[in-house]
Amino acid sequence: MLLMAKLYVAILIPALVLVVIAAIFACVLAFLGRKLEVKRDEKIVQVESLLSGANCGGCGFAGCSAFAEALANGKADLSACNATSKANKDKIAEILGTVNEGEEMSFVVCCNGGSACEDKYDYHGYGDCASMEMLAGGRKACPVGCMGAGTCVKHCDHHACEICEKGFASINDARCTLCGKCAKSCPKGLIRKIPARAKVFVACSNHAKGKEVRSYCKAGCIGCGMCQRVCPNGAITVVDNLAVIDYSKCTGCGACAVKCPSKCIKTR
Repeated sequence: MLLMAKLYVAILIPALVLVVIAAIFACVLAFLGRKLEVKRDEKIVQVESLLSGANCGGCGFAGCSAFAEALANGKADLSACNATSKANKDKIAEILGTVNEGEEMSFVVCCNGGSACEDKYDYHGYGDCASMEMLAGGRKACPVGCMGAGTCVKHCDHHACEICEKGFASINDARCTLCGKCAKSCPKGLIRKIPARAKVFVACSNHAKGKEVRSYCKAGCIGCGMCQRVCPNGAITVVDNLAVIDYSKCTGCGACAVKCPSKCIKTR
């Protein structure tokens, strides 16, 4: 019995000492935590809570937290964030004492070519569109045609970019967080922002004359002006051989898309 008692004492005393030391350390850390705590600006906390939380980096900052801090300190513009809804941007602007002049946007691919556009050569190299672009400006006969090799797909973290069966890129609005990585990665600059309310867009970026465009792409804008003539609101004009939509006038009636002979004005 005496041996057992000594054994218990030999175990319990060190255990109690460890418990006491741990308790002391916990109290010291708790005290230092309160004493050395860096008080965060409540305005920054409120702004961050209203941001999308995507942490996509599309705004140019490391994440939503860094962007919120920059906004609160007047070192960033609210328009740099594509992922946050207009309603939340309005609330953020109210907190910051500014006005949100931005409109809710979405991304579209301004090319309708794909398999309807001829190839200059057969590409058998490594990589995606960015790699292909280095070889004579890409495989497409159209100098600004989507090559369909998926650079945008690779850079999209939310699987919103896809290469459709017709061979050009498209964007799934339901999955898109508007981070803008696809737009930045496209070597041809074909992914652009339009108002989210827009019902139609011009899926072509070629400014060449119609005869040249038609010689290598059956789905490119030929600058015929049909869309301009049928638009009841004067929302479309042909500028430098390419149709351009003024969304401040466009009602989304779709008359332009119906009459376009190349079908390069697409509905959403």
